[in-house]
Amino acid sequence: MAETPSTMIALGTVAPDFQLIDTISQRIVSLQSKKSAYATVIMFLSNHCPYVKHIQDKLAEVANNYQKKGVSFIAICSNDITSYPEDSPEKMSSVAKKHHYSFPYLYDETQEVAKAYHAACTPDFFIFDKDLHCVYRGRFDGATPGNAEPVTGKDLSRALDNILAGRPVNAEQKASLGCNIKWKKH
Repeated sequence: MAETPSTMIALGTVAPDFQLIDTISQRIVSLQSKKSAYATVIMFLSNHCPYVKHIQDKLAEVANNYQKKGVSFIAICSNDITSYPEDSPEKMSSVAKKHHYSFPYLYDETQEVAKAYHAACTPDFFIFDKDLHCVYRGRFDGATPGNAEPVTGKDLSRALDNILAGRPVNAEQKASLGCNIKWKKH
């Protein structure tokens, strides 16, 4: 497992649109159909990565709390399932149900969406404002499987609290750390 930081796209970047299959509902989901009038969180996750496993229960709780406030959450898995069968759509659906994901968990089979977002690792978080401009990119919080920091979601939550209160999001943001996205070999 290679510890990989997020690429930290430029703030203000417009969210690329997508249409992907939701492994939970088996329906096609687009960014346009799920965007929020307040904030939309795009998360690149996977099933097998210890960094994702470390935060996923708290992530489900944080997402549920902010969805009640009108924030949209969308999770995407872009990993190569030939090399990492644990990240297959069937297993994504099982993980989503087991951890009570209240958001779609989309399968990016072509990996084009991950490339469009410059996603580098799982977990990797992006928050877009009501106009789908990036106002946050980076980590959930400082907790990783190898440190003793508690899993709180404080970095992501702080950004969302500022958006909901009409305040700017602090531009000093820390990269997420996680497993590299498992790119297909061509």
